[in-house]
Amino acid sequence: MPFISINPATEIVRKSYPTLTSSELEQKLQRADHAFPSYAQTTLVQRANWLIRAAELLEERAEYLGQIMTEEMGKPLVAAIAEAKKCASVCRYYAENGDRFLKPVTIASDASHSYVAYSPLGAILGIMPWNFPLWQAFRACVPTMMAGNVFLLKHAPNTPESAYEMEKLMLDAGFPEGTFQNLFVEVEAVAGIIQDPRVAAVTLTGSVGAGRSVARLAGEALKKTVLELGGSDPFIVLEDADLELAAEVAVSSRYLNSGQTCIAAKRFIMVASVVEAFTEKFLERVKALKVGNPVQPDVTIGPMARADLRQQLHDQVVRSVAAGAKILCGGSMPTGTGFFYEPTVLGNVQPGMAAFDEELFGPVAALVVAKDEADALYLANRSDYGLGATVFTNDLPRAESLGAKINAGCVFINGMVKSDPRLPFGGIKHSGYGRELSEMGIHEFVNAKTVWVR
Repeated sequence: MPFISINPATEIVRKSYPTLTSSELEQKLQRADHAFPSYAQTTLVQRANWLIRAAELLEERAEYLGQIMTEEMGKPLVAAIAEAKKCASVCRYYAENGDRFLKPVTIASDASHSYVAYSPLGAILGIMPWNFPLWQAFRACVPTMMAGNVFLLKHAPNTPESAYEMEKLMLDAGFPEGTFQNLFVEVEAVAGIIQDPRVAAVTLTGSVGAGRSVARLAGEALKKTVLELGGSDPFIVLEDADLELAAEVAVSSRYLNSGQTCIAAKRFIMVASVVEAFTEKFLERVKALKVGNPVQPDVTIGPMARADLRQQLHDQVVRSVAAGAKILCGGSMPTGTGFFYEPTVLGNVQPGMAAFDEELFGPVAALVVAKDEADALYLANRSDYGLGATVFTNDLPRAESLGAKINAGCVFINGMVKSDPRLPFGGIKHSGYGRELSEMGIHEFVNAKTVWVR
């Protein structure tokens, strides 16, 4: 079946891209295999220059690429343009720092001289999601390619034009043929690609189910994986927090990208003394959000990416309410064209409810009451996920002490969880393993080779 791009705001089919035949896929794998040896010998300066040119093209084409993302998956246009520009920042970051990250590291031993050298592995398969069509893929491929690997992109079926434009941009930036290739293949073909001896490793951003499948397949082939599998991030509000700021950041974090982001705050855990005040401020801001066609500049909530995702989210709301949660606003699917869902706030959410135990991937917030700080920590950690977490309090030593006890890949104090090229990004538990971005990210797909010299 072809890869079809559908506008989730209008439900109109935009474009269609044919699925690769088995012979076409084989040609791409051969091309990657042939490209790797010569690409691995290119200098870090040359790779950095290509990345700098990619950054320039991203900035030049930001509005064009933003329009494509908005029409393919529904994010507000302003946010989509900003996403394209953020991709430029990760290109520049590794262009400027890759040489430093990949320098051999001298280590004292019983040798006359001993050190660790970093060398690329080969072709890396990146299985990427639709919610940040460019950013997710760029943050995976940029450090990978700066390290001298070649990259094969298996993007989400509903964002094929974003994938197509990304490959075009990388070629236009000067990267050699075969070093970055887009694979329009069905899910059923992925197992064979993972286990193909010409593929060295796999990175995936996706669901827990997809992560388990990829880890199993790669494990059978003894191949390295990095998995980023979403989350149900806690947002803790303590009694001495700046409630105005906390509410503002909370709403931004939960409803960014129409709530379709793995690092969005999802469970808002309030100590009892601030429940009434924080809830009032939170609801006031949620009710001010404007739902509509995301190309309009004043729209803050676009449609969900697909009809099935919207139905799944609504089912979670219905199950939570049946278990005792209270709808404080929203809670229904609008009629008419487009996969829209009302910005929703659920109160009285407790463990055992879908809104607490499962990832809510859409514009629904879960408000949870904690007796005190200790109870807030217990509730925060009572989750299968462990991606990000937020703590709001004016007592910074207290916040850092609490943050150290939260089971998550990152903790943000008095600010929104976000990905930044300078900081390692990833999770624990069902949120996956491995790290993207920063120096740690570029070291995920290299051979750290020990050299001992007498």
